[in-house]
Amino acid sequence: MHTPFDFKDEGSKIVYVKAVDVADLPEEVRLQAGDREHLYAVHDSQGQQLALVADRKLAFVLARQHDLSPVTVH
Repeated sequence: MHTPFDFKDEGSKIVYVKAVDVADLPEEVRLQAGDREHLYAVHDSQGQQLALVADRKLAFVLARQHDLSPVTVH
């Protein structure tokens, strides 16, 4: 257990999942959202949106499928 590990690259695998009000999104996205009031955005550590999905569970599954570690943002 004395193997060096460079932790500075580890943070790049964390993504943040947050609820987004559909009313705050562009019209094109609102039309595709149907009757949903919220969608869920997945953001990287620099704040860039990587995905916008229908529900929280799907956002976490999507992140994990891409070897990312999702955390919730309030």
